[in-house]
Amino acid sequence: MYFTVIIPVFNASHTIERCLSSLIRQSVKKEDYEIIVVDDGSKDRTSDIVKQFPVKYLWQTNRGPASARNKGAREARSEIILFTDADCVPQNNWIEEMVRYFDDQKVMAVKGAYKTSQKSLVARFAQIEFEERFEMLKKVEAIDMVDTYSAAYRKSIFLSLGGFDPSFPVANNEDTELSYKMSMAGYKMVFNPNAVVSHLNHPDSIKKYARNKFWRGYWRMVVYKRYPNKMLKDSYTPQTLKLQIVSLALFLICLPFTWLLPNLIFYPLVLLFILFILSALPFTKLALKRDLAVGILSPFLLSIRAVSLGLGIIWGIVS
Repeated sequence: MYFTVIIPVFNASHTIERCLSSLIRQSVKKEDYEIIVVDDGSKDRTSDIVKQFPVKYLWQTNRGPASARNKGAREARSEIILFTDADCVPQNNWIEEMVRYFDDQKVMAVKGAYKTSQKSLVARFAQIEFEERFEMLKKVEAIDMVDTYSAAYRKSIFLSLGGFDPSFPVANNEDTELSYKMSMAGYKMVFNPNAVVSHLNHPDSIKKYARNKFWRGYWRMVVYKRYPNKMLKDSYTPQTLKLQIVSLALFLICLPFTWLLPNLIFYPLVLLFILFILSALPFTKLALKRDLAVGILSPFLLSIRAVSLGLGIIWGIVS
């Protein structure tokens, strides 16, 4: 079987070399796969670096990562296409693990996993967020979310669905939109936790993290408008996250009224605070096992997440 790995790049000179160095040293035979890099109009040294590697290099004017991935998929010579990002470093058995499940003819897409070696506390918190979701995905036979940082599809199905929607101008929830579309069409997607890429660019400050989550909330609302049934439940989103957003939003809405109706508002505020803390306990417990410092600070960081996502959701609804 032959495979194609597709990487969209835009001004990725700081990371693309590590990504490609890993991809040309995979455990599968070199003659069994090709690598396509689609340059989405980079203005730095990205093209010079990419051309040093034995890969197929494509260029387009800047139209966003969804468009770049679709271009690579159309040029792929294989039926199985894999995607990763320029700031990811796949482990040497990544391709082997990503394609393993395609022996089952019912499987149309495969999702892999993230790891990070970043040292900042916020980046470590972001990593445990993913690990919480990975634990959820391990428990189900089929999933409804495949992220582009570690993704594989049957090309024929990918193209029949139109690929990634290029109306998403940045790398944000275009993979969610395609995943929900595949799920609604009844196509089977699975999770392989052994198909791992190391991510180099988790947000490493509270400001970057909050901004990232704000836009996650915004673009997720764009997706939910198309697939409203997924708002209630999917295989990837912890229900506790929704409780945190709602309880903290109500808490903040009620807080200014404490000076007007202190006796009436006090008890609802206490109940909402308790609800938030209870909803944070599963994540905190997991974080304490993985990283003590992150676990201790997780209620505070979860509140930052809830506020940022909530504001993004509101902006998505209003706009």
